[in-house]
Order: sequence, then structure tokens, then C-alpha cells
Amino acid sequence: MSKTVSNLQDIFLNGARKNKTAVTIHLTNGFQLKGNVKGFDSFTVVLDCDGKQMMIYKHAISTITPAKTILFNNIPFEENQTEK
Repeated sequence: MSKTVSNLQDIFLNGARKNKTAVTIHLTNGFQLKGNVKGFDSFTVVLDCDGKQMMIYKHAISTITPAKTILFNNIPFEENQTEK
């Protein structure tokens, strides 16, 4: 069943996840984490970083930089936002 996307954050993260686009997550404490988005919800992002999964709380994220442009027009949104 499809769900309408209502915010840019979900479109961006879902695009990075579905296209397997590498991202750099800049944390508020200055650390940078590089990997692929595996899933996300309202409070967290799961990042695959060198074969290890990291759950990052969104309140600790300042910026997410994709390795390539995320297109916002051709990304269907699915209720289940985790990769199977």
C-alpha cells in the first residue's frame, strides 16, 4: 500500500536508501560517519558503515551529505522504510 510523503526529510532519506547512495552524516559533536542508509524512522537513521550497522539518533545529526544528487521526483514512498 502506498503512502503519501509529507516531508522532505523522508523523501531524501528514502531516496538515499533506495538508490544505495553513499552519505556522510555530520554529527553535532563534529564526528563524520560515512556509509549507506539502511532504514529510518521519526527518531533514528540506521547507517551501514563498513559492514557494521549504526543507529544514529536524528537529534545528534546536523547535516547529511550524499555522494551524488538525490532526485526528488521519481522516488515512490513505501510504508516499510527498511531494506529487505
